[in-house]
Amino acid sequence: MDRHIPFDALRNVRDLGGYATADGHRVRPRRLFRADGLGKMHRGTADWDRFLALGIGTVIDLRHDWEVERQGRVPEHPSFTYHNLSIEHRPYDQPSLGPEVEPGPYLAERYMEVAEDGTKEIRRALELIADAAVADTPLVFHCASGKDRTGEMAALVLALLGVPEPTIVEDFTLTELASPALLADWRARNGGRTPNWPGYGRAPEAVMRLFLAALRTRYGSVESYVTDALELDARALSATLRTHLLEPAPTTWPPLTYRRATPADARALVRLRDTAALWQLARGIDQWKPGEKDENHFLTRMREGEVWLAYTGDHLAGAWELWWDDPAAWGLRPPEAGYIHRLMATPHTAPPGVGRAMLAEAESRITETGRSYARLDCLASNPRLRAYYESAGYGVVGEQRAKTDGTGGPYAVTLLEKRLVDRVSPSHTPPA
Repeated sequence: MDRHIPFDALRNVRDLGGYATADGHRVRPRRLFRADGLGKMHRGTADWDRFLALGIGTVIDLRHDWEVERQGRVPEHPSFTYHNLSIEHRPYDQPSLGPEVEPGPYLAERYMEVAEDGTKEIRRALELIADAAVADTPLVFHCASGKDRTGEMAALVLALLGVPEPTIVEDFTLTELASPALLADWRARNGGRTPNWPGYGRAPEAVMRLFLAALRTRYGSVESYVTDALELDARALSATLRTHLLEPAPTTWPPLTYRRATPADARALVRLRDTAALWQLARGIDQWKPGEKDENHFLTRMREGEVWLAYTGDHLAGAWELWWDDPAAWGLRPPEAGYIHRLMATPHTAPPGVGRAMLAEAESRITETGRSYARLDCLASNPRLRAYYESAGYGVVGEQRAKTDGTGGPYAVTLLEKRLVDRVSPSHTPPA
């Protein structure tokens, strides 16, 4: 599931549904949305039709009134009510900041200012979200880029719903997938200039992590902030939101199906990898970074090996690459193995066990080609991932201390191997 809903003019419209709570529920899809400035839409356009199709009953605009006047507001329509609640009282000019300003500490401080200055407006926004939940009516809240004020409001709501902090941090960082488009829009509005601040439009995990830590230090918890600063009954509000915006996690899933990727899938593969990278970073796993692999990478892997996609029903559940040699990690070897790379599952929406199922499918493909080993590697500094592969039957056979993929300096990887059961038919298919 790609949380970004495609629009022509909007860049950062996302569904908050599907996130799991600590007690095994999940947020209902298509009930709570976050977005960038909805004033970029116009009646009679495809964007306007897409927006109305979401069934939105309440729009909360978190911008200053002067921003609304300058940039426009969502067009009026009888299907929804509009509320302008400027939760930010001390505006600041992000594009003009100096390059020495670190996004994490700086933005976390601004978010705390909003939390303490905008108590009246935040309280009203949470009341409106609760009212929409009780009425079973979809709601969207937004600011200009859908990142800072919108991200802070999303964090408060998700926390009250019982979503764990790493997922809240991850949700914030998903703006990174929209950052290039947000930056391009700023340049188009400003004569092609580039913002002075490299952090413009970015959403690194440190911002939300530091903000939530500061909120805990000041108030003890999100719930205590809601009670003490917003003067709301946090327990009652949380119960209302949970009753109407959560549902049981699914217990059954459509069977997984697989197909070989084609060049038309390259963009979706980049998106899946970047999303998985943000999932990792939000949980303190420093392995992948968004933007490291572009479409050309996956097109090359399709030409020189194979790339496979896994689906549950009509929804993408994961993907992996299958190589027929890997000299950077394993050196020159006879054609006896297939090398599995970039095993990745769709965060939050893939069925349980999809990683193990994709491994098994990759192993089947390797044996179909007449090869006897499945091989892979993982960062030597990632014991959690090594343990996962060992639990799937892979054994550590060595370490390559100076692997390089051509995009950076050398790094150490642990080499793992699995001997496959020989079930090759006489007419096996050789690798392409």
